[in-house]
Amino acid sequence: MAVIETERLRLEPVKLSDAAFIYELQNSPKWLRYIGDRNISSIAVAEKYIADKMLSHYKEHAYGNCVVYNKETAAPMGTCGLFNRPGLAVVDIGFAFLPQYEGKGFGSEAALALMDHAQNNLKLHKVSAIVLPENKASVRLIEKLGLEFVKPVQLPGDTAWLDYYEITLNE
Repeated sequence: MAVIETERLRLEPVKLSDAAFIYELQNSPKWLRYIGDRNISSIAVAEKYIADKMLSHYKEHAYGNCVVYNKETAAPMGTCGLFNRPGLAVVDIGFAFLPQYEGKGFGSEAALALMDHAQNNLKLHKVSAIVLPENKASVRLIEKLGLEFVKPVQLPGDTAWLDYYEITLNE
């Protein structure tokens, strides 16, 4: 997947050298509360997770998780990506940011750029999003992207019920 740039951000496909950042992000309080514990207990475990889950997804689908960098400071702030998830028929958009970068419009800027890439470069027909209903900030962003609530879903092997949203991009 190509690098995507916006006015303030640079979205780059995740790489092994992002392991320390992925470790920090996936152990942040909101990640653990709203996305779930991926058991990323060290930077070495994060590297293995990147190799086994993220890079293999890119190899199979030509898209996946991107690290979102601040163009001015080059600091990694969060992730935003497109995923093929078991139990979902439509490609899913997901995003997460470190606490200090929340509420500043970075999530919507990154997600809108990725949606544009999905529509105009990847030619995806639809995009979905899944979210815990109590994650109000993510629900607002999903709705800002134009996705509409469809139904509650439960992913295979998971006990949580998630709200499923969807948007048609290309007819």
